[in-house]
Amino acid sequence: MLRFIGVRLVQMSLLFLVFLTLLFFLLQAQPGDFSRQFLDPNIPAENRDLIAARFGLDQPLWRQYLTYMGNILQGDLGVSFARYPRSVVSVISERLPRTFFLFTFATMLSYYLGFMLGKVLAWRRGGSQEMGITLGGVILYTVFYPWFALVMIWFFAAYLDLVPVNQFLTPIRWREAPFSANTVFASIIWSTLLLTVGLGLSLWASRKPDNLAQQRLIRWGGVGLSFALFLAFWLPSDRRTFATDIAHHAVLPIFTLALVAFAGVMLITRGSMLETLKEDYILTARAKGLAPKTIRDRHAARNALLPVTTSFVLGLAFIIGGGLITETVFSWPGMGELLLVSVQNQDIPVAIGSLAMVGALALIAHIVVDVLYVFLDPRIRYQ
Repeated sequence: MLRFIGVRLVQMSLLFLVFLTLLFFLLQAQPGDFSRQFLDPNIPAENRDLIAARFGLDQPLWRQYLTYMGNILQGDLGVSFARYPRSVVSVISERLPRTFFLFTFATMLSYYLGFMLGKVLAWRRGGSQEMGITLGGVILYTVFYPWFALVMIWFFAAYLDLVPVNQFLTPIRWREAPFSANTVFASIIWSTLLLTVGLGLSLWASRKPDNLAQQRLIRWGGVGLSFALFLAFWLPSDRRTFATDIAHHAVLPIFTLALVAFAGVMLITRGSMLETLKEDYILTARAKGLAPKTIRDRHAARNALLPVTTSFVLGLAFIIGGGLITETVFSWPGMGELLLVSVQNQDIPVAIGSLAMVGALALIAHIVVDVLYVFLDPRIRYQ
């Protein structure tokens, strides 16, 4: 396994360098350069030349490439042209928590709903319930997303007045805040991640004992302890009010994204479950007289997780890129909006830095999927 991971890391490193090279030349192929963004005729030509020289745009393309690749290998993504003298790392780190928060929660919710409904549909195949849920899911999955998002905003924000219309916070509440919004975003992400790990460990540990009473004690005791620690962190915290404000603004975009995305996961799970139910070990489990829920959850659903896990891990890798449509419609200033503006303004360092993070995470996700396969299916071995 270690040898396999080492070989994969070398392959991914070489592929990442090729990706960065193609990315650099594709973005540089745009007509003009950053110094030509200033259309004010009062700016003298020599000042424009000075701007180009300051950012290295007067150098030949091959020299710009070598300089940039050398900086990247040293961990330096450069300086933003449009936000000079801010570094690319500081610009990305400002937007990253917002996109990560929004799309991580939406992805987790959509995969949970999709997996739970998918396995139920496969288990109860042929009923009217399956047809209705599948049809509704496919309609949501194929709906024109910008229109659907605007309808959700009109209904829940304008008509029912349940959620705010736009932005990711209420500026008046944050006027005297002793910390930044990104600090609160980070606290929400880490505390929720720890809560999820606690819940997962509780469910995993509850499967070990053979006694049903012990299983329930471990499961519900672990769940209660996880939520108690989560509340103990937030209730006395001075960030609680601001976290509530962020969560209030995030409810609608997360719910909208999850509704649109869960149908794909549901159909993948359903198809994988239908194939798994044809296996001989399912017939053996039925012959042993095991409970239908045990056969469905512990035998069929577990082995149907492989394609769902692949889709989930790769989906998490691309959340950094954000959703341009989502962040535009919901006025959520994240990585998607940053990437669009950077390309439009020819802020090449920020554009390459943003896309490089997406590419790196996608390559890492492939390695994670390969390793997870061994744990999900013991029949898989790497030589």
